[in-house]
Amino acid sequence: MSTEVLSEPEVTLELALEHGLTKEEYGWVVTALARTPTFVELGIYSVMWSEHCSYKNSIALLRKLPREGEMILVEAGEENAGLVDIGDGLAVAFKIESHNHPSAVEPYQGAATGVGGIQRDIFTMGARPICSLNSLRFGSLDNPRVRYLFDGVVRGIGDYGNSFGVPTVAGEVSFDPSYEGNPIVNAMSVGIVKVGETASAIATGVGNPVYIVGSSTGRDGIHGATFASEEISEASEAKRPSVQVGDPFTEKLLLEATLEAIDSGAVVGIQDMGAAGLTCSSCEMSAKGESGMEIHVDRVPIRQVGMTPYEIMLSESQERMLIVCEKGSESILESIFEKWDLHAVQIGEVTDDKRVRIYWYGEVVADVPADHLVLGGGAPIYEREMERPAYLTKTRAFDPESIPDVTASDSADVLIRLLGSLNIASKRWVFEQYDTMVRTNTVVGPGLSDAAVVRIKGTNRGLAVKTDCNGRYVYLNPGKGGQIAVAEAARNVVCSGGLPVAITNCLNFGNPYKPDVYWVFKEAVEGMGEACKALNTPVTGGNVSFYNENPEGAVFPTPTIGMLGVVDDIEVQTTTMSFKEEGDVIILLSPKDWIHRNDINGSEYLSVIHDLTAGDAPHLLLSEEVDVQHTCYTLIKKGYIRGAHDVSDGGLATCLAECSIASEILGANVQLTATKNTRLDAVLFGEAQSRIVLTVELRHMDSLRAITDENGVSATRLGIVTEGPLIITVNGTEAVNLAREKMSTVYNRAIPAYMN
Repeated sequence: MSTEVLSEPEVTLELALEHGLTKEEYGWVVTALARTPTFVELGIYSVMWSEHCSYKNSIALLRKLPREGEMILVEAGEENAGLVDIGDGLAVAFKIESHNHPSAVEPYQGAATGVGGIQRDIFTMGARPICSLNSLRFGSLDNPRVRYLFDGVVRGIGDYGNSFGVPTVAGEVSFDPSYEGNPIVNAMSVGIVKVGETASAIATGVGNPVYIVGSSTGRDGIHGATFASEEISEASEAKRPSVQVGDPFTEKLLLEATLEAIDSGAVVGIQDMGAAGLTCSSCEMSAKGESGMEIHVDRVPIRQVGMTPYEIMLSESQERMLIVCEKGSESILESIFEKWDLHAVQIGEVTDDKRVRIYWYGEVVADVPADHLVLGGGAPIYEREMERPAYLTKTRAFDPESIPDVTASDSADVLIRLLGSLNIASKRWVFEQYDTMVRTNTVVGPGLSDAAVVRIKGTNRGLAVKTDCNGRYVYLNPGKGGQIAVAEAARNVVCSGGLPVAITNCLNFGNPYKPDVYWVFKEAVEGMGEACKALNTPVTGGNVSFYNENPEGAVFPTPTIGMLGVVDDIEVQTTTMSFKEEGDVIILLSPKDWIHRNDINGSEYLSVIHDLTAGDAPHLLLSEEVDVQHTCYTLIKKGYIRGAHDVSDGGLATCLAECSIASEILGANVQLTATKNTRLDAVLFGEAQSRIVLTVELRHMDSLRAITDENGVSATRLGIVTEGPLIITVNGTEAVNLAREKMSTVYNRAIPAYMN
């Protein structure tokens, strides 16, 4: 490594603007330092004050979310991931994050490193990851570029997760033109740790040595945080160096070494090097510990010749950690990482002056106040201008009577078209590329239930986990759409036998400097918070991803919810969607005094059949949702329910069809009754919330009725499970008569028809 005197650019306002700082922010930097920053310092401030690291345009709103609960062990944002006490001395660490911009430029590595990064957030806390999830959004598969992005993202997730050895058990994939050119790639990880044995991202103890461990540092990912804090444009293609490159096999070694090091007692504090790399980890750990650090970047193992301190500090090379080691335990730490064939190099020590000093061969190249750089310290906090979007006036003016209703004779054809629509069709092409069963704790994997169920090893308990969001609903009614995202994720967990206990979230929106985008963001966050309060699922943390735009405009606002549920007895409570036995009774669990709503607003039916995204979001009252979910969970826990599937995209007819397809052999005979003026398309394909299709043995019907009456919800008998086709009559007129094989063929072949 060269020891020549550094030749760095002169720092000016123009250079600061190129780094993404505003004129005002640059002034604050100069004031804080009482001088012009060095080039390395400018790089440090630019990444730490980027949207991706500082949350400067969102934190004021996020602080209003419900973040407290008796099971919550750490405050939202306090550690690398949320932590929930699930009893029996165990805790769950879980978190979801975005890798949207990297995936738009380099889909394979963008998605792969998203998976790797979220795993590190979990095992940095001392938790062993037990499962992964994802939430993906793309434009139309008619577009060759979108097919390239879709294929690359799925392969990246699969290759990294499969090699790392953690099952990918659940997720969701949606398609809409709004995501053209700007895919949404959200990755979630869930891990288990014993209560009281977690590690913290903190630097304490003056003189304690600071180590960089894991992989060598390269130039990949430099300014990845700032790249994620701007809109995608034609220039983005030139920013491929901002996309990190992952190595899952090294990550597996790092997992084992990290957990062993934490268990050894040698670790005082530890943080993953994700966004902003060494800069973020050193500053955040120092600020949290109210301490400081001296870092000698010339000691950092590098894999590319001639790297400068600026590049080393801002590199986002993967599979690296920063560790504060207990003084005197250096040999223990070094021997552990040597055993796993990984670097463990002392690059500095903890100080007591609350500053981070960066040295390059003895020369100070940066000297910054740690707390001035981080959220809650001196990082900027803004509340932007807001304005209700003009498009809402047009979408809310939609009159369902402006389009023709379906007839009984064409309802079956409409159902077939919906089953073949990409948002409803089977995602088997996706999840068959993932190892869903590695480690043998997967009880219910993808495609079988509304949520995945994973066994907690050594117990009869499990976790029900799900990611969910309908961006179209949020686009049409941001507040109600935010509520529905939480409610449906919780409903999915309940339908699989879990009790929802907490959420993580990944908020994917457009440019916050646009008043209409910020208004939508505020409304959606408030709606999310209202649903979390009603359902008693506090927010443990998450991620905000702004600037999800392409030259055509912003993506649908997509506040993805990662829902965690606890299954007390996997033998009794684990529930799947399929019809189980001929003669089982089919029940619609719904709000009290339920009638079919004359509501096709925001539905997949309206989008697919009439090419319209219009109206309001579907009906939802949180009080009704709470009652329905509580009743469903009670029925499942008592062992009365054979199958459960919530009514969502495509409405009731699609829900029944999916139960039949999942059964592999069974159909149903269903009789629906609707008032005279209710549209047939609303009865069959409307997406009003708080409805669950249950299948029950006849012998349990009296017990079911007693519980539904006690809880004040409706249990409408729809029909019975048969060995024949799916037959649906409405007010005595047959509307659907379809063989399971025909529905299954369309449902399973839709995505492969584009991709194979």
